[in-house]
Amino acid sequence: MPPFTRALFCLALIGLVVPALASGPPIAKPEAGAAEKELTPEQKMQKRFPHPVRVGDLIGLPVLDDDDSTIGYVREVVRTREGKVVLIVPYSAWFGWVRTEWRKRPVAVPIETVAILARQLDAIDMPRSDFDEAPDWAPDQGKSIPPEEKTPIALGRR
Repeated sequence: MPPFTRALFCLALIGLVVPALASGPPIAKPEAGAAEKELTPEQKMQKRFPHPVRVGDLIGLPVLDDDDSTIGYVREVVRTREGKVVLIVPYSAWFGWVRTEWRKRPVAVPIETVAILARQLDAIDMPRSDFDEAPDWAPDQGKSIPPEEKTPIALGRR
């Protein structure tokens, strides 16, 4: 058999065998979201390799949603009475990208729900609808953290 004919025969054989192998019974894969739904925000943060960051470096960073739209800018980093670290972000459903606090209400964003990505914060586990429903932050609900203190924050990636 000439080499060219042999090559055509092998390609035809592969064309018949590979689809037959691929059509075998499907392999059951665990759902990726199922395991994520069971984790607490703190456990999710630990999976994102948290690193210490100066609180002063977080102030002024934009907080982005899933569509990379600016929700607001970090005004303050606070420790609540329960010991949780939250970011205070002035929020409005409209014009989040404007750096003013006019007609915006302060919202507490748990640090476990965001990840730092370059010079911005991504609201990974807090969709925009949660910002709409979040209660207003009052200064008596926690104490401001000094700018030189460090706090862990998750690392983001694209």
